[in-house]
Amino acid sequence: MALYLRQLTLSHFRSHRRAELVFDGRPVVFAGPNGAGKTNLLEAISLLSPGRGLRRAAPEELIRRPEALGWRIAATIDRQRQLHEVETGADPDAPRFLRIDGKAAPQSALGRIAPMLWLTPAMDRLWLEGPEGRRRFLDRMAMAFFPDHAEAALAYEKAMRQRNRLLRDQARDGAWYLALEAQMAQAGAQIAANRRATLGRLAAVAEQGAGFPVAELALEDAAPSDERALAAALAEGRRADMAAGRSLTGPHRADLAAIWVEKAMPAAQCSTGEQKALLISTILAHGRALASGTGAPPILLLDEVAAHLDVARRAALYDAICGLGAQAFLTGTDAALFAPLGARAQHFALSERDGQSILDRQPVS
Repeated sequence: MALYLRQLTLSHFRSHRRAELVFDGRPVVFAGPNGAGKTNLLEAISLLSPGRGLRRAAPEELIRRPEALGWRIAATIDRQRQLHEVETGADPDAPRFLRIDGKAAPQSALGRIAPMLWLTPAMDRLWLEGPEGRRRFLDRMAMAFFPDHAEAALAYEKAMRQRNRLLRDQARDGAWYLALEAQMAQAGAQIAANRRATLGRLAAVAEQGAGFPVAELALEDAAPSDERALAAALAEGRRADMAAGRSLTGPHRADLAAIWVEKAMPAAQCSTGEQKALLISTILAHGRALASGTGAPPILLLDEVAAHLDVARRAALYDAICGLGAQAFLTGTDAALFAPLGARAQHFALSERDGQSILDRQPVS
């Protein structure tokens, strides 16, 4: 196993007052009724990667109630047989902290340790809703190939926020704009290059006949991807941007398009089940591409994914995950949905008692 989460400890995190789990690299199943804390476990794991996690929650939203104490997540991650100790958390009214191997670290450092990708029920409409969610989905895939992608995205967002403030204030000082536009152009060109390279790698490993349809992905972006051209476009667009009060050109306006190859049908026109299958197909392609490039497929967080698949596709998903050698965390209300995994996975049952999540390891015959 090239990459896996070995140990996870939670303290006062959402519904979990205290939880200690040990994993061995196999896929992991969390089964239990709604409200038992399954998704909370996946959210905790997602915070071991850059960003705000699969729910994009603020630190104060993660505090367990009614105690309202600081929350903590501690983990041991095994990457290529090198162990990393990660601790993150936040106290009330305090920003989130992060320590890696005992030292304070920026969140972008997590991308170099544990690339992660997830699917949640909220993403079932990814192909139908606004482009922001699709950009985040693409950027998380890009981050796995290019760990500095997170740093470029942060640099771009910071410069754009400052430029937008100047635009709203109707500032006229060209020197300020030039400095910020140079930063946006440098980071923006890197973001665009990483995104396109990511789509190229996914296309190279697309597989037909693995139980899921092949998705042809494309980046729809009218903005220049060359650094100089992007800087010039930003400068030329200042008048229109000032009228709008925001930057109208750049990678923050890009969109991810998907077409079901076999039917030549845009994802937005597919059925709900077909759209889900296209998402899963993309995640599996990402796993294959990353494994072929680095030897380590990403950690997968799949929330309630089995309930939306028929028997054949569930079996195909489980076989694909095990074939990849990926550590996937799957949740569901019905443990029977995961029976085909058998001893190929670790199984945990969750329940709720007095507002607290209770975890039990389940034996598998």
